[in-house]
Amino acid sequence: MKHGAVLFCGILTAFSASWWGMVAYPQRQLAPLSVYQGTNEAGNAYQYPNARSGQAVQGRQIYVSLGCVACHTQQVRPTEGGNDLARGWGRRRSVARDYLLETPIQLGDSRLGPDLANYGERLGTNAFPLARLFNPRVLVTNSICQPLPFLFESRAIRSSGPAADALVLQGAFAPKAGQEVVPTLTAYQLASYLKSLQTSVELPEAPLPVVTEEASK
Repeated sequence: MKHGAVLFCGILTAFSASWWGMVAYPQRQLAPLSVYQGTNEAGNAYQYPNARSGQAVQGRQIYVSLGCVACHTQQVRPTEGGNDLARGWGRRRSVARDYLLETPIQLGDSRLGPDLANYGERLGTNAFPLARLFNPRVLVTNSICQPLPFLFESRAIRSSGPAADALVLQGAFAPKAGQEVVPTLTAYQLASYLKSLQTSVELPEAPLPVVTEEASK
């Protein structure tokens, strides 16, 4: 063990450098982050991120329990990292502040399906298509997303007529005669969470792109 001290110092240095690079420095860099207080172009104050409330909170727990993170990411890559912005998956790249109130964070590492970080904004004012949860192939023929029929109830149509929220299903997906498929509370909760996924907020570290008059035409 003539060189034992040198070997020990080398190992200690390697572990110390790893700890600094992977634990200490990220903690020092990210710990000061807090909810951002800003003012938009209209002069209205806003804060971001906001804690979810109501059905979206329960919906997030359902999203986590179903393992949706295995096929969907929630991280919009910068221009040099991919085509996310060009695809319209977000107006800006994702940054650490986006995940301040997220536990556990659903970053994901596989994109068998599209990124969902800004899915709610892509929906706009449209209601979430609940049929997509029942079976994605109702809307997209070649979708590989797993159907979630257990979030719905198949029942006999009541004497008062079909329920207002009964799914409109045709062909192979249509229920039996006299039956209807209606969303359960769990389906509404998951849809509420997906609708809440909106990140197009101006941040100091991630400004929104400037929309020129030419680009808006």
